[in-house]
Amino acid sequence: MSRLITVRILQAVPVILIVSVLAFLLITLLPGDPAVVIAGDQASPAAIAAVRHNLGLDKPLIEQLGIWFVHLLQGNFGSSLMLNQSVLSAMGERLPVTLSLAALSILVTLPVGIFAGVIAAYYRQTWVDSLVMTLALIGVSAPAFWIAILSILFFGVYLRWLPTSGYTPFFPNPVLWLRSLVLPALMLSLFQIGFLARMTRSAMLEALGQDFVRTARAKGLSEWKAVGKHAFRNALILIVTAIGILLSTAIGGSVVLEQVFALPGVGRLVVQGILARDYPLVQGVMLIYGFAFVVINLAVDLLYTVLDPRVRYD
Repeated sequence: MSRLITVRILQAVPVILIVSVLAFLLITLLPGDPAVVIAGDQASPAAIAAVRHNLGLDKPLIEQLGIWFVHLLQGNFGSSLMLNQSVLSAMGERLPVTLSLAALSILVTLPVGIFAGVIAAYYRQTWVDSLVMTLALIGVSAPAFWIAILSILFFGVYLRWLPTSGYTPFFPNPVLWLRSLVLPALMLSLFQIGFLARMTRSAMLEALGQDFVRTARAKGLSEWKAVGKHAFRNALILIVTAIGILLSTAIGGSVVLEQVFALPGVGRLVVQGILARDYPLVQGVMLIYGFAFVVINLAVDLLYTVLDPRVRYD
C-alpha cells in the first residue's frame, strides 16, 4: 500500500505542476495590460509602473515563472490587493463557511442519492424507476440560482422558517449555524442527488445482471444480502467515482449559492476578487482549488484498492 501511495503521489506531481503553470498564466493571458487593469484607466504612468513592479510583471516571463514556483515552495500563494492580506489568510478566514456548506450538502446527498439509485435499479422499468429518474433529471437540470431564489422567497419570506442570508459560526451557537446553512446546503445537494442517483442506478443495473447475483439468489440468499451485500459492493467502484466528482462540485459549485445567500465563503471571495480586479487573489484561490481537486482524485484512486483488491496501479 505504501508503494502504491508513493506511485500515485508521483503521478499527481505533473498534474500539480500543470495547474500551477495555468494559474500563473492567468494574468499573462488576459487581454490588455494587467497593471493598467489593476491600477485603473485614469492612473498615471508612474502608478502603473509601480503596480507592474510590485507584481513582478516588469521581469521576463521565464523569470516570473521561476519566482512563482519559488514562492509556492515557500508556502507563499500571493497577497490580495483588495484585502491587503495573504491569500492563505483570506482563505483561512472563509474556508470554514465553504467546507461547512459542502459537508452538509454531501451528508444529505450520499444517503438520499444512493438509496434512490438502488431503489430505481431494483424496481427498474416500473413507475418507481420512472419517478426517481424524473426527479433526478429535474435536480440535475434545474438552475441552482433559480431554485435558490425560489427557496428564499418560499421558506424565508413567505413561511419565515429559515434565514434568507448571512452566516453564523458553529461556536457559540450550533443551532443558528445549522439554520444559516440548511437551505443553501439543500439547494446545493439537489444537483448532487440527481447525479448520484443516476450513477448509482447505472452501476446497480450492471451489478444486478451479473452471474454472481443470480447464483446468490439461487442459493436461497435473501434479497437484502443478494442486493445489498453482493450487488452493491460490486457497484461501489462507480459510486465512489461519482462521489469524488461530487466532492469537487460541492466545493466549486458553492460559488453561486454563496452569492445568492450572502455567505462569506471562498466562492464569494473569488467573485469579489474578480469584480475588484484582484488578480493575485483569484490566481491564488484557483491554485489552491486545483490542489484540492488533485488531492480528491488521488484519494478516490487509493480508495479503489481498498474496495476492490483486484484494482492495481502499475
